Amino acid sequence: MMKGLAEREELQRSEVNGGGDGGGGGGDHEKWVADSSVDYKGRVPLRASTGAWKASLFIIAIEFGERLSYFGIATSLIIYLTKVLHQELKTAARSVNYWTGVTTLMPLLGGFLADAYFGRYATVLLSSILYVLGLILLTMSATIPSLKFCGSNDQDCTQPRKIHEIIFFLAIYLISIGTGGHKPSLESFGADQFDDDHPEERKKKMSYFNWWNFGLCSGLLFGVTVIVYVQDHISWGAGDLILTAVMAVSIVIFVIGRPFYRYRQPSGSPLTPLLQVLVAAIRKRKFPYPTNPCLLHETPKTANNAHGRFLYHTHKLKFLDKAAIYEESGAPAEKESPWRLATVTKVEEMKLILNMIPIWLATLPFGVAVGQTSTFFIKQAANLNRKITHGLILPPTTIFCLAAVGMIVSLTIYDKLLVPLLRRATGNERGINILQRIGIGMLFVIATMITAAVVEKKRLHVAAENPKTASQTMSVFWLAPQFLIVGIGDGFAIVGLQEYFYDQVPDSMRSLGIAFYLSVIGAGSFLSSLLITAVDNITRRTGKSWFGKDLNSSRLDKFYWLLAAVSAANMCVYVLITRCYSYKNVQRRVVVADCYEDEARENGESMA
Repeated sequence: MMKGLAEREELQRSEVNGGGDGGGGGGDHEKWVADSSVDYKGRVPLRASTGAWKASLFIIAIEFGERLSYFGIATSLIIYLTKVLHQELKTAARSVNYWTGVTTLMPLLGGFLADAYFGRYATVLLSSILYVLGLILLTMSATIPSLKFCGSNDQDCTQPRKIHEIIFFLAIYLISIGTGGHKPSLESFGADQFDDDHPEERKKKMSYFNWWNFGLCSGLLFGVTVIVYVQDHISWGAGDLILTAVMAVSIVIFVIGRPFYRYRQPSGSPLTPLLQVLVAAIRKRKFPYPTNPCLLHETPKTANNAHGRFLYHTHKLKFLDKAAIYEESGAPAEKESPWRLATVTKVEEMKLILNMIPIWLATLPFGVAVGQTSTFFIKQAANLNRKITHGLILPPTTIFCLAAVGMIVSLTIYDKLLVPLLRRATGNERGINILQRIGIGMLFVIATMITAAVVEKKRLHVAAENPKTASQTMSVFWLAPQFLIVGIGDGFAIVGLQEYFYDQVPDSMRSLGIAFYLSVIGAGSFLSSLLITAVDNITRRTGKSWFGKDLNSSRLDKFYWLLAAVSAANMCVYVLITRCYSYKNVQRRVVVADCYEDEARENGESMA
């Protein structure tokens, strides 16, 4: 019965595609979506009633709730570790970096499971439930008397209860696991709502990542203002309870949007075809390369490629092309084992992944620098004067909202003003290509580290001159420039990384693509911890450590200068790498006779 349903589905999709004649189906192309997605009943989706903004708004809504919860925890974490759990500054910074690293590396597993087995919708739903369970556990650790950090008669304890530490860390790492499935699947699921082969929807998709991050920043703003205020002025438990309720409501909203979504069915492990290409190429390493690339094996263009779009042949990494060379076995190509004969599209997908490795490595210093915003930047704020009026004192983490403001402003200006101007100037649908956008953001982050170093030097000077009040006479708004600059930089680099890793991976592994972007931040957090440890050991041996027991006995200004120098040197390497980069070269539905690679478009868009 399932086979019959699959055959009818394939026949319907073939009819929508105009019978494979390359005509696009005329009116059917406008009525139906023929990009391998299905509706919630498993049928070919109707364009008018599914996908695009009508579906993605539900998805952005749950992202708002999740980011509010995440930043409500993440931005206050170093404060909680130092003030409640009484960890030293460098220990707390490492703890935050480890948690951030796990939270942003877990999506590699979650993205793989979503692409291969569960599908993106089911993965989001399951991981959201785990997320709420973590929040419930966190709320319990702050509200149930036997689990709280101190007993009822010991409000000034200097050593928290062991049971509280266990429950607290169990809760935040359960939230990490939930984020691991939620984050890559949800963002790629939202991007799946736009048809790449439909001109109007393709343009909307380019704005989707901007407005996705607008929703993200809105959640961040509420997290670091309302939630942090509740944590600071009422109790940690009250803040955790609000986060739990918001996340639960977000799940309900996400489920309500189910009839409007377009779904991509899981297609098995996306890593297996890549391994098959490598094995086939090694097996045929001694075969002579064909004089004409048209002699390489490819699925007929009249067939439906259920796992993605066809890619043009490129001339880079030619060794891998040997995987698509025919053997003289006499067997039809369709009967050949994929471990012996791969299609040109599969070979090109392997090339895409290999081409991404240098880009991923070149963006790691960016991840290290950004990691400081949720650790040392917040601790700086805690040591400055946060008094606004006689009765209003800002929580230290509230200053983080300036980063969100900077990002929202840069996204709005970029999407509504710069992109239309740049489209007319460059003829590029995106305005500028993806890697240029990332590079601009990396320049802003270098400027952030330089600004942070100058401000911290000023703060240390004020603290030295006023031993009694330290830097409490200095306004917290001295930190405003570094938070605003890093927010503007994120509007370019973070959104560019999301778009790059979603767009440039094979179609069958787009959740993993978002996980690759998150792994830049995660690996950067781990590298930041390693760098802190290395710098601490080196500077302690040469005199005084840059990381003392508290901020006033540390030299964070020198650490920021080091990060600025490393980021600037890395920027030179990044420019060299991007100059040699070739973007994904997609064949649209219109069949093109020429099987050679046309001149690679430099604007980051797929071939028409």
